[in-house]
Amino acid sequence: MTNLNITNILEKMTGKDKDYRYMATSDLLSELNKEGFKADQDLEPKLTSTVLQQLEDASGDVSGLAVKCLAPLVKKVGEDRVVDMTNKLYDKLLNGKDQHRDTASIALKTIIAEVTTASLAERILVLLAPQLIKGVNTGKNAEIKCECLDILGDALNKFGNLITKDHEYMLTALLSQLGSNQASVRKKSISCIASLAPSLSDDLLAKATLQVVQLLKNRSAKSEITRTNIQMIGSLSRSVGYRFGPHLAETVPLLISYCTSASENDEEIREYSLQALESFMLRCPRDISPYCDGILNLALNYVSYDPNFTDSMEEDTDEEGKDEDDDDESANEYTDDEDVSWKVRRASAKCLSAIIISRPEMLLNMYLEACPKLIERFREREENVKMDIFNTFIELLRQTGNVTKGQVEIDESSPRWLLKQEVPKVVKSINRQLREKSIKTKVGAFSVLKELVVVLPDCLADHFGSLVPGIEKALNDKSSTSNLKIEALVFTRLVMASHSPSVFHPYILALSGPILSAIGDRYYKVTAEALRVCGELVRVLRPNLEPSSVDFRPYIVPIYNAILGRLANQDQDQEVKECAISCMSLVVSTFGDGLQRELPACLPILVDRMGNEITRLTAVKAFSVIANSPHHIDLSCVLDHVVSELTAFLRKANRALRQATLGTLNSLVVTYGGQIGSSSYETIIAELSTLISDMDLHMTALALELCCTIMVDRKSIQNISLAVRNKILHQALILIRSALLQGQALQALQRFFASLVQSANTSFDALLDSLICAAKPSQSGGLAKQALSSIAKCVAVLCLAAGDQKCASTIEMLKGILKDDSATNSAKQHMALLCLGEIGRRKDFSNHVQIENIVIESFQSPFEEIKSAASYALGNIAVGNLSKYLPFILDQIDNQQKKQYLLLHSLKEVIVRQSVDHTGQSELRDSNIEKILALLFNHCESEEEGVRNVVAECLGKIALIEPNKLIPELKERTSSPAANTRATVAIAIKYSIVERPEKIDEIMFSEISTFLMLIKDSDRHVRRAAVLALSTAAHNKPNLIKGLLPELLPLLYDQTVVKQELVRIVDLGPFKHVVDDGLELRKAAFECVDTLLDSCLDQVNPSSFIVPFLLSGLGDHYDVKMPCHLILSKLADKCPSAVVAALDSLVEPIVKTINHKPKGDAVKQEVDRNEDMIRSALRAIASLSRISGSDYSMQFKNLMNRILATPALAEKYSSVRSE
Repeated sequence: MTNLNITNILEKMTGKDKDYRYMATSDLLSELNKEGFKADQDLEPKLTSTVLQQLEDASGDVSGLAVKCLAPLVKKVGEDRVVDMTNKLYDKLLNGKDQHRDTASIALKTIIAEVTTASLAERILVLLAPQLIKGVNTGKNAEIKCECLDILGDALNKFGNLITKDHEYMLTALLSQLGSNQASVRKKSISCIASLAPSLSDDLLAKATLQVVQLLKNRSAKSEITRTNIQMIGSLSRSVGYRFGPHLAETVPLLISYCTSASENDEEIREYSLQALESFMLRCPRDISPYCDGILNLALNYVSYDPNFTDSMEEDTDEEGKDEDDDDESANEYTDDEDVSWKVRRASAKCLSAIIISRPEMLLNMYLEACPKLIERFREREENVKMDIFNTFIELLRQTGNVTKGQVEIDESSPRWLLKQEVPKVVKSINRQLREKSIKTKVGAFSVLKELVVVLPDCLADHFGSLVPGIEKALNDKSSTSNLKIEALVFTRLVMASHSPSVFHPYILALSGPILSAIGDRYYKVTAEALRVCGELVRVLRPNLEPSSVDFRPYIVPIYNAILGRLANQDQDQEVKECAISCMSLVVSTFGDGLQRELPACLPILVDRMGNEITRLTAVKAFSVIANSPHHIDLSCVLDHVVSELTAFLRKANRALRQATLGTLNSLVVTYGGQIGSSSYETIIAELSTLISDMDLHMTALALELCCTIMVDRKSIQNISLAVRNKILHQALILIRSALLQGQALQALQRFFASLVQSANTSFDALLDSLICAAKPSQSGGLAKQALSSIAKCVAVLCLAAGDQKCASTIEMLKGILKDDSATNSAKQHMALLCLGEIGRRKDFSNHVQIENIVIESFQSPFEEIKSAASYALGNIAVGNLSKYLPFILDQIDNQQKKQYLLLHSLKEVIVRQSVDHTGQSELRDSNIEKILALLFNHCESEEEGVRNVVAECLGKIALIEPNKLIPELKERTSSPAANTRATVAIAIKYSIVERPEKIDEIMFSEISTFLMLIKDSDRHVRRAAVLALSTAAHNKPNLIKGLLPELLPLLYDQTVVKQELVRIVDLGPFKHVVDDGLELRKAAFECVDTLLDSCLDQVNPSSFIVPFLLSGLGDHYDVKMPCHLILSKLADKCPSAVVAALDSLVEPIVKTINHKPKGDAVKQEVDRNEDMIRSALRAIASLSRISGSDYSMQFKNLMNRILATPALAEKYSSVRSE
């Protein structure tokens, strides 16, 4: 639209008819919002003055539209015009008519909100800030002062750091208003100072705090002024976060003193003091540490503070049979609108919650002191406070779950054990809450029970019966809301899933009715949750087909009919459809033998759901459940249709669907293989061939599993074995050459070859040749070590599956390759040795004469890979017949000095393989273990690190078998004068700490401290070995070390620091090279801390670790920075308040990392490493950005702005956030 038309609109806006003015203003707003709008210089003054004039329009509708015009107008006119508008609006605010003041205030706030450029913001602040301060100081009335404070607060909040030179002047003026007679001015002043505080320098922040503290020390001040000053302390803390830490020494004792000495009428002083202390706990975790116990005692004291009400009941004495009308009696005995003591109790509960969240190391103390008090306070008479008590208890439960995650054993010092002792009291108290009339209370009670079951899955076995009436009432009562029903159902599902079915058998009659009724609820979320509970109910009714104490038959038809009603209904929410499908599959699987008549009606509906894109994944999984049923459900009416649908799904792009389809087909073939036609199998096999690739090993494993199932089930059918050889074998031989092949996919491939050789018309020799050919080097080079190992494993299982005769001929053929002196083909020999090792581990070679000597001759090979393969082969052959080959290896170690390293590797293979299970352990124990030990201890001092590591692994695995003999011997050697021996002993301990329970654990519990204290050793190699042992213990058996951590952690932290005595300079002539011998030790120490954060969080004080140790690591070498970034991300997730407290100091080393540029002549490897390091740092930054409170740090805010303003970094940052 031309400027001429805008002029016409402006003229109409000044007309006499208010409707014309309204429509014209509306037209102007539409024009201003258009992207292409631009006013010329002549039009701008008229445009701005007209809009300002409209702000004073007599019609409220017109002035309201004019305010809306300001938002786009600020961005469409020049800076001078915006500044001019701001000046005029301020004049109207200060000197205009009362009725226009509100509009002027809103208009000024709109301008401030819409300003985006720093230059304009600075001009507005330079103009506006002094005037607003003047208005605050000299305003005609409190209303003007409040408006000025409001606008100044908005401006400072957004642009406070742009006018630092005026901060002191503004701060002085604002602090003076804290003594104002008007409460509204004091309140707005607090908010304004809080907006200014984040951009204040440390000196000015200290000045502000000191002034407020001095005012608080004046005990003769008016009560309302004291309240204001306490509020100011809390607001400052919330505003500046960890920067308030240095002032806690003055403020905390003062607040505690006010809290305890305030008169009975001064509840607000107590409330504000507790709120400030809560903020300190969350935002200054490091500096608050000395005061935690005092704050805990204060919060516990006031969480039950209720001076106007005396509860005569010392104990919770409610009886189950009490009338409902009496249940709320205690809550209704006393009401007083003027009683505000509930605010103190609420603030105390939140303060306790802050302690629980921010101090995981105080968890045991919380159970001893806070837990009983919180349970007692469940009977709080004020509902809002009761909700906060519930939430605080839930935080205690969650922190217990976080701290004890992964711990299997619980002892008397474990928070979970202490929680278990409180369960009867919790249930008793919660039961009373479930009988209250308040819906909100009952929802809160179920929330507590839910969290309790999550943290202690089996804790309600003895108490569930007392909770049943509460569940029934929640589901049946007409006054129950959907929210209450959902909470009750979720709790019921969780408790059924985590307890033994027998716990619920006495209550099935009482529970089944309400649950089935809930399936018919009108609200879809209630229905969906009821269906999930019904699934658990089905498992409870008939668990594992064992004889049950409950007769499930009367429940089958009601359950079936309730679910069928939902399953057959197409017009409902997707969540309900999916839950109905899953639940029906459980019903058919569990009760199918009693539902023969109903199946022809039900199964076609499930098949129909497979044809619907939004429900097909759930339906595919449902048929897997049905196929796995022990009742062998009759699927004849739908089987062909199901199989053809599933086969088609293997071509779909949806990965989850293909995975589920493979699993379901596998189950169907196992159960109904004979009913599936040969042509269907051939189609399935053709589809499977496209899924076998190292691009997706999980999918490959599932596809091969299905192929094996088909071959085993239908091995006599020639067409199937032919289809497998034509379609699958080629893909399998490509896959086996992949260096990525491992784990489940490799095991599935081995089973594939074992199954294929046993299927119809399949030649063993042809398969063996194809595997041997697969091992040949290609034109692009030899195969990876992993690929050769995979081929050898497949050769071994192929030979064993083919029978003794084929196996023996293959072994002779492999021996022939090794004996052939003219064979110069090292790859062929390498492969032969690996195959012999794999076959020998599974089969006794004693019938094959001199095989051990033939293998050991390969130790002379000039090729390292052949020597290594020979060592591996000899050890594995010995596993096949210990009594014959182990003495041979031991004799060779004694007599062949030059071959000792390789022979020790052979011995290691024997010991490691035998220590895995009890049979192997007893076989090794029966062998000459004394000689093995003597031999190993002789090599403890070896100068070769490789030899020492092998010896350590052997000793560690033997310690699992003979702990009583070996641990004392290892302990004795911790004081050996030879550093190499001490290091070997520490590494041996590392190998003896495995995840599964072993008899060594009891002995190790009392002895491990001796080994871990080698972390104080003078030799760096010994210290590193001790750190690695500590890391393994923290990962596998944290209970072994928990009691030692107070002593070990400072020693471990010390290993993370750069030690100058370990840094040396090597003179290489033209240049000097710096060698850091402590690098590996520092890296190991940080990785150990990372593990401890997972398993022993309650023992680690994160604040004392972050500064200085983590800070030092973030600026260290590349190898150290990477684990430090991971630790920082983990701490940001688990201990956010401790990270926020040190965030400013952490930013600097991270900035250096992301700005680091490799040298111009750097090789590709260095460039790639630098890229990895930058991405690692950005991941840590992404974790930090998710912390609530990270925006208190100006340095971090600036860092985020810099990243987002740099295209290359912004792109990488976006990429790591979406990972």
